[in-house]
Amino acid sequence: MNIKRSGSAPSAKGPADYFTGTVRIDAPFQGTAPARIGGATVTFEPGARTAWHTHPLGQTLIVVSGFGRAQRLGGPIEEIRPGDTVWFEPGEKHWHGASPDTAMTHVAIAEALDGKVVDWLEHVTDEQYQA
Repeated sequence: MNIKRSGSAPSAKGPADYFTGTVRIDAPFQGTAPARIGGATVTFEPGARTAWHTHPLGQTLIVVSGFGRAQRLGGPIEEIRPGDTVWFEPGEKHWHGASPDTAMTHVAIAEALDGKVVDWLEHVTDEQYQA
């Protein structure tokens, strides 16, 4: 057993290459081999969001606070709230983030395939986010 104590690692800012707006990443975790699981708690300020991206083995989001949005390519923007669990299929192009007026925090969980967890793509435009 390994316990990573809350506050034992500093918060990180979501890099502008992968996020629009103010995003904070806390308590990232990574399993040790042979486990492939990893993730983090991610907080999006109002209007903040990820870029479009995919995960080779899919991704699970567990919304813990606030009010957010998620969308898969070709689908409608979906509202997400505390207690909601979102599953993105392997290779499914998608984005997620806060609503325009309310912050949102989720736990993001994904597995690595050959050491790769995510493929980052283009930013979500304001027009796509507001659609």
